[in-house]
Amino acid sequence: MLDGRVPTDAEALEILRSDDGGLLGLLHAAFRIRRAYFGVRVKLNMLVNAKSGLCPEDCGYCSQSRVSSAPIAKYRMLSAEVLVAGAHEAWARRAATYCIVASGRGPSARDLDEVTSAVRQIKSELPMKVCACLGLLTDDDAARLKEAGVDRYNHNLNTSSGHHANIVSTHTYEDRVRTLGAVKAAGISPCSGFIAGMGESDEQIVDVARALAALDVDSIPVNFLTPIPGTPLENLDHLDPRRCLRILSLLRFMCPSKEIRVAGGREVHLRSLQPLAMYPANAIFIGDYLTTTGQAAEEDYRMIEDLGFEIERCAL
Repeated sequence: MLDGRVPTDAEALEILRSDDGGLLGLLHAAFRIRRAYFGVRVKLNMLVNAKSGLCPEDCGYCSQSRVSSAPIAKYRMLSAEVLVAGAHEAWARRAATYCIVASGRGPSARDLDEVTSAVRQIKSELPMKVCACLGLLTDDDAARLKEAGVDRYNHNLNTSSGHHANIVSTHTYEDRVRTLGAVKAAGISPCSGFIAGMGESDEQIVDVARALAALDVDSIPVNFLTPIPGTPLENLDHLDPRRCLRILSLLRFMCPSKEIRVAGGREVHLRSLQPLAMYPANAIFIGDYLTTTGQAAEEDYRMIEDLGFEIERCAL
């Protein structure tokens, strides 16, 4: 695939359904592509849960949705001062991108005021990228974020168009695609990925991977469902470490030049095989996620060092 050719649907399904005996060969092939575009650099991202719970959406995977009974912290948008302090913590942890993530259908005027104020200060103080993830955006919302200095905006497709209605009913797949269009039109780098393990078929994994390639997003977070008690998907457990590695490899073949980020659920599902994920992927989240905990930063530093890889420090 170094020649730019992406897998056919049949080849993509063969990757997902390959046997364990071919896994190391698959990872080697994915690594050749990863190394051609990114060398052995690993980009660290750190997120802040800037607004928790209180969400009117009914996403079945999410502990913050209106249909969840998970015992989580609930609070409105953090102040700009707190968000800026979080960016300094992210920089101290060697993250190149700071992600401001808020629950909800989309940002209120107050939410945008706090986020844009924080972003302006962060950009004046630190040489790092800022990513926002605030839900559905209007064109005006996207323009405000761009003017403030937001480098990247995350809005995940989450799953394939054919499986979307099984996961959420309060917004559509097309709503998500429209937000990505507004982000691109505003001149912000688009970030979008999905959550594996939500009962989707192999064909639907291929569909969402191909959709992300067609949308030409710059960064693709690959999440693995953490079945949180109190959510509608709490009893789903369809993943194992080798399945996760095949999915990551498929994304590298499908989107060879894009940032592939191992995101939520990696500690739960990759377990002792986490280091192997860095052969197809070139980025990870460091620290905790939204309402679930990640492993200690020191373990991630050690993993990267043990692989002979290096942390990508300055993103600008």
